[in-house]
Amino acid sequence: MDKREEKQRLRRCIRTRIQALSPYYCRRADQAILSRVKELSLYKNASLIFCFVGTAGEIQTISLIGEALAEGKRVCVPRCISRGIMEICEIRELAELKPGAYGILEPGVGCGRVEAEEVGLAILPCLSCTRDGRRLGQGGGYYDRYLKEYEKELSGRCVLVCREALMLEEIPVEDHDRRADLVVWENGQAGGENFS
Repeated sequence: MDKREEKQRLRRCIRTRIQALSPYYCRRADQAILSRVKELSLYKNASLIFCFVGTAGEIQTISLIGEALAEGKRVCVPRCISRGIMEICEIRELAELKPGAYGILEPGVGCGRVEAEEVGLAILPCLSCTRDGRRLGQGGGYYDRYLKEYEKELSGRCVLVCREALMLEEIPVEDHDRRADLVVWENGQAGGENFS
């Protein structure tokens, strides 16, 4: 089985695990993960954060986005512009999030694009990951393409969030895969020294 096939097999396995998680566990884990993120020095010091908007099965990040806006931080979220391609756009309030092409909440048409070098901290989603930052995404390549394009600008500022029940010991890595600098789960974190 090649790496691509193995990743597809792992995606099926993790999606089955997600469906078996209790709503109570998900709520508690999400709250603990987001609390850990807010304690990071890079979060506290960032004037602009990039954060995904959690969909069904993902960590629910709306509360973090709302709190960051209330704290006076600038917040940008992804917008799909074509298959496998996204850009990040700034929102000033949660009401600016509208259902996009796949029903995922994303910035409305009036929200301006943000350049990666402005981002102080990027909070990334995954289906699963390893403690050393290897990421298993949904398979669309949106984040890998974005991170590859802006690898230099975002170096040292990418945190991957994952529920511990979905984490794996091993994930096959392909040439296009980008490793996160820090992984945060509800009971711990692992990665770069810049994140303490």
